[in-house]
Amino acid sequence: MTQIPCVDTLETFLLNLQDRICTTLAERDGRASFREDRWERGEGGGGRTRVIQEGDLLEKGGVNYSRVFGQNLPPSATAHRPELAGQAFTALGVSLVLHPRNPYVPIVHMNYRFFNAGSVWWFGGGADLTPIYGFAEDARHFHRTLKTACDRHGPSYYPRFKEWCDRYFYIRHRQEMRGVGGIFFDDLNGDPAVIQALWQDLAGVFLDSWLPIADTRRNTPYGERERQWQLLRRGRYVEFNLVYDRGTLFGLQSGGRTESILMSLPPLAAWEYDWQGEPDSPEARLKTDFLTPRDWV
Repeated sequence: MTQIPCVDTLETFLLNLQDRICTTLAERDGRASFREDRWERGEGGGGRTRVIQEGDLLEKGGVNYSRVFGQNLPPSATAHRPELAGQAFTALGVSLVLHPRNPYVPIVHMNYRFFNAGSVWWFGGGADLTPIYGFAEDARHFHRTLKTACDRHGPSYYPRFKEWCDRYFYIRHRQEMRGVGGIFFDDLNGDPAVIQALWQDLAGVFLDSWLPIADTRRNTPYGERERQWQLLRRGRYVEFNLVYDRGTLFGLQSGGRTESILMSLPPLAAWEYDWQGEPDSPEARLKTDFLTPRDWV
């Protein structure tokens, strides 16, 4: 078995990542700042939750760090690794979801985590983009940034992680992807130095992948039609997070802080019965042109 990566070193990296992202986002927003709540978990561990609300760029956003441990992995973690049932575990990571104010700025999610259960360890993570209105150049920029980071470590990572993301962020009962994807991976191990370097590099390019898109779109004029469509698309985001997302299930099943786990939900969302967009409208084209797997780079 390979050596287990140093958890304290990973924690230092993740705390610094959280600091850097929050500082940059607050500066870019210009109106609101992050509120921090530190919390402890009775069974072991805790974290620091940072949430920004009612900003100019961000209507709501959360950037969470947690490090938890216990004597038994929750069911969401052992469903695809049943051999680890009953094992003591340590899990730490940074998770981020940003819900912009302007409907033309896409929702973005990022999560990078590390698990250790007994003698077994793995890295997981990824980032994905969920536009309300689709722009091919935005999807290309997001994917190109992630691909460039992946390619620094090997040519096989991006196509593998991109396809994994397309499969994972799929709303099966709607038969559509949550957005335009990105990268996603789990259970990644091997040479600790090699895998950790890849993981840290991918986490480190988050701001480069999303901020240029936000800067371009944040001042686009919009009205009530665009706002209502934004609320409907946020509803689909809620459906995925509460029905399918393993991270949400892990947090709830492991006794994490509920407010921190559910910070990923938008401040407002809507569901309209049997909504049908006008044919060939920007709203209709989102599903036909963007919510199916595509090669963006």
